Amino acid sequence: MKFHVLAAALIAALGLTGTVGAATLNTLDGQAPIVIAHRGAAGYLPEHTLGGYQLAIQMGADYIEPDLALTKDGVLVAMHDTTLKGTTNVATVFPGRENEPVGNFTYAEIQQLTVTPRGPQAGTTYPGFTPSMDNPYRVPTFQEVLDFLVDYNTANGTQIGIYPEAKSPTSEAGSRQIVQHLNAAGFNSANDKVFIQSFDLNALRAIAKIQEEEGSSQRLAALGGVSLLASGEYSIGGMTLAEIATFADGVGVSLSGQALTQGFVDAAHALGLIVHGYTLRPLTQEASDAQIAALFQLGYDGFFTDYTDRVRASVDALLPPSPVPLPAGGLLLLGGLGALAFARRKAA
Repeated sequence: MKFHVLAAALIAALGLTGTVGAATLNTLDGQAPIVIAHRGAAGYLPEHTLGGYQLAIQMGADYIEPDLALTKDGVLVAMHDTTLKGTTNVATVFPGRENEPVGNFTYAEIQQLTVTPRGPQAGTTYPGFTPSMDNPYRVPTFQEVLDFLVDYNTANGTQIGIYPEAKSPTSEAGSRQIVQHLNAAGFNSANDKVFIQSFDLNALRAIAKIQEEEGSSQRLAALGGVSLLASGEYSIGGMTLAEIATFADGVGVSLSGQALTQGFVDAAHALGLIVHGYTLRPLTQEASDAQIAALFQLGYDGFFTDYTDRVRASVDALLPPSPVPLPAGGLLLLGGLGALAFARRKAA
């Protein structure tokens, strides 16, 4: 009998627990995949709002994800769309300007707006949830998002991360602000729970240079759809994975086509690239379970989702039981078994 099988059987027979034979996952680091709150709790509340981020965290998000755009006067605000009409009451507050880009509005003007819900299950309230901040559904600045997150982590002893996106059209000024704000908030190294992401891969490569100038090393994630080239290489946004790996730490990919093959995930992992998939919008727990089961098997390292609670539950259901440290007597017993197994091999 193999030693680890014998040990596990003996541990079970004696009612002990331990870490022998602890399972590893197909993720790049062998750890559980992360759950990223896409635009906050966008499936339930107005997206990219402090109230939405708070609900997503309480539902089990590992990271919150603010999309970032620059106002006319150079303030970074959390906003996904290039205009304000799809997610705010801009048509009421500024009639006739609803089709103007975000960059045409000043910070003061945007602060007059309220974010409105969109999506089949979204509203302005959620059962049992009361936001802790005043005016939770206005457009927040990136600084306000960071302040909220740092305060939340400090008050609750948590380590929720942040995953900001430099939205297209990107600018050097906006990208530098993202890095500077993160640095000031303490999210400044590859060891911190932070990714900077963008669909503009040239801008993302430029951010890597900005990081050098600003003395930081946040992880970078290249976004886009996956293609399989005639050469057999995989590409995202016109760049091969090998090219992306020269300046980025991971990829965030649309969950379709080649992104759903084992070959793609293995190729990315072989280059040391973390693989996150977007965007899961399961309208039931059963739909979430089915989606996550397939991606989990492929070795995805994380998931962007509008429904943090459902994806959190799906991921947790697939994780192996957490190992419990052995009592001292159990450790001594295992040590004796190890010595016995070694002596038997020597005698054989």
